[in-house]
Amino acid sequence: MKKTEEKSTLPENYEELKKQASRTSNWRERLDAVEELGNWKNKHVIDILIRIMNNDTVFKVQDAAFRKLKNLGEDVQLPQKKKGEFIKDINKILLRIKKSLPEGHSFEEFKEKVKKMRLDVYDTYEGNKGSDFDHWLENIWVSFPNK
Repeated sequence: MKKTEEKSTLPENYEELKKQASRTSNWRERLDAVEELGNWKNKHVIDILIRIMNNDTVFKVQDAAFRKLKNLGEDVQLPQKKKGEFIKDINKILLRIKKSLPEGHSFEEFKEKVKKMRLDVYDTYEGNKGSDFDHWLENIWVSFPNK
């Protein structure tokens, strides 16, 4: 039996996977949920995967949902990868966070504060930027005035 072959029932942990697929502050958990849900050909699962494919803020998660939907035989198109700002007014958000820190703070303190105050922002950019995330965030931090 193929991995996705007509498992028309729902997985036992469906409710947890459904919640996991909606966690805006953890793209890795959403990706894991997509991978697991994509093994079940069911209208509820397909609806979740379509929503994720069309709306997730991290392209890796969108792409995984697209691939799972294709494997399930769905006629879907992968949305274009977003360029530029993934979250509206990202520079304003990050500037506010920098201004909330004491003068002379380190990049690591800034990074931790972003993670603490706006985990959704941190998660979205970390997921999309991958290994370039720290470099991108540090460049923004350096570009802002100190106070």
